[in-house]
Amino acid sequence: MRAWWLSGALALMFWAQGAVAGTLLVVGDSISAAFGLDSRQGWVAMLQERLRKEGFEHSVVNASISGDTSAGGAARLSALLAEHKPELVIIELGGNDGLRGQPPAQLQQNLASMIDASQASGAKVLLLGMRLPPNYGARYTSAFAQVFADLAERKQVALVPFFLEGVGGVPGMMQADGIHPTQDAQAVLLDNVWPTLKPML
Repeated sequence: MRAWWLSGALALMFWAQGAVAGTLLVVGDSISAAFGLDSRQGWVAMLQERLRKEGFEHSVVNASISGDTSAGGAARLSALLAEHKPELVIIELGGNDGLRGQPPAQLQQNLASMIDASQASGAKVLLLGMRLPPNYGARYTSAFAQVFADLAERKQVALVPFFLEGVGGVPGMMQADGIHPTQDAQAVLLDNVWPTLKPML
């Protein structure tokens, strides 16, 4: 009887550990791929270290690809969900859609598809909002930014309203191309995400 109880307790302990130590899947573009930097020093790598220091046992899978769009992310998400079975999916896409002037309705459709697929797999979703420079025109930039807020409300997912808050347009925070964050900006990006992400773990 005692041996049975001990084996049952051990099984329960290992099950609980497995339930806690889930996987976070980051699906993004060059910003999350740490373009122009050592990827080991990007905000996603720093997230793994933050989790460890905060006592979380989650692992982070960075499936970000430089130049990716929402269409690209939507096309490859099913395979990523099947392979990694994440507890939570962080979606950081849309910037390249906007820079290419693609229709906000198309962006919304692609992101909605990613959210639906993630939720259907049992994963929570954190959406990282993006904004465009004003030179793209007030009507387009407003419609683009509204996509993220509308989706978060309609799909009931967590949202970081502007992922590049404190980085975009700030001296020393952007590389020479004016598009990609510098090394100094990576900690700011993580701090923008962490307050919303932590309660979801």
